[in-house]
Formats: sequence, structure tokens, C-alpha cells
Amino acid sequence: MSYQIAVDGPGGAGKSTIAKAVARARGCIYVDTGAMYRAMALYLIRHEVDPEDKKAIEEACGSADISIEYRDGEQVVLLNGENVNACIRTEQVGNMASVCSVVPAVRRKLVELQQRLAAKSDVVMDGRDIGTVVLPEADVKIYLTAGSRTRAMRRCMELKAKGEDADLEKVQADIEERDYRDMHREDSPLRQAEDAVLVDSSDMTIEQVVERILSLCR
Repeated sequence: MSYQIAVDGPGGAGKSTIAKAVARARGCIYVDTGAMYRAMALYLIRHEVDPEDKKAIEEACGSADISIEYRDGEQVVLLNGENVNACIRTEQVGNMASVCSVVPAVRRKLVELQQRLAAKSDVVMDGRDIGTVVLPEADVKIYLTAGSRTRAMRRCMELKAKGEDADLEKVQADIEERDYRDMHREDSPLRQAEDAVLVDSSDMTIEQVVERILSLCR
């Protein structure tokens, strides 16, 4: 049996950073489900699919082939064979990902791939519904969060580090709008699993959060 660690929480809570560090510490494979949804979003943007047209999203998503590989120790997200790591971290892609992730056909396709990955390898997987839907029998479940202002400040720092302009108020408004969409969608809404441990990273360092999760695994 594979060992499964599920990390859920809202955007900007540090899930990817924390999950990667935990995976390294335990020698697990890190599966970035958010990156998979972002790859789908990038596909839809490139094909000029209207984010308001759910039927068009449903029809288009079937042609997107998304997978994750490890090359030289780095996770590579492949969209129809293309490495799209450098293209999927923009605000536009993030917002489209939140919109398309509520479409049942999109979720079914990606959940199936995620479950297949977790069945054959020890994994740390982060997202919005890992502990509740994707890996309901995960060995350890974490709900990682932080205040929306804290998350917005972190996101702005990321964007500025990449040389992109970032307006704190707009980024915070986008985060809060995305939280609302994620928590109120009909299919697999963002929520804390009953058996998940709540970790608020607002006043914690990355190292403290990682150690908290590793202690739960031990």
C-alpha cells in the first residue's frame, strides 16, 4: 500500500511550498494538483474558451492531455507533451483554473489521474479537495490556511520576484473571490475534512509548518 499525505487549503496558503518540503523529507513524490488544473486552464485560454461558457469548457477539456513527470528531480507538468511549468503561474491562469475547476467533466478527468498516481507511489498531494474527495483514505490529512491579507502579501512578493507588477488590494480581492468560488461550488467544495488537522501558517515559518506535518506523520 502507498503512503498518502493530503494537504488542502485556500489559494496562497503555501500548500505547494510546504508539500514539496514534506515530500523531500519523506522521500515521497509530490503531486501538485493545482498545477494540473492550471495546465487545463492554460489549455482553455490558448483555445480562447469563454470562462463563462461551461458547456464549451466541458467540450474542450476532453482534448487536453495533462500529466506529471519528474526530470532531474524536478516536477514537470506536461500539457499535450509540452513542459508548461513556466506558463501556469500567472494570475490570469489562476483565475481561469478556479473557474474551470467547478466544471464536473474537468474535475472527473483530473481526479482520475491524481488517484492513479497515488495508487502506485507514496505521495504528498495538495489541492482543494484531496482529503475529502481525491484521497479520502489518506494516512495524514492537513488543512493549511492563513489570513487573506497574509496570503495576498505572499502572492505579491512572488509576482514581484518574477518582475511582474502586483497591486496588493487587487490581489487580495482576487484571493477572496477565489476563496468564495472554491468554498461554494456544487462539486467538491473547499472544506476541511473531518479528520484533517488545521494548521494556520499566518505566524509560522515554512520550517515550523513542515515540522508540524512531519510530527503528525511520525
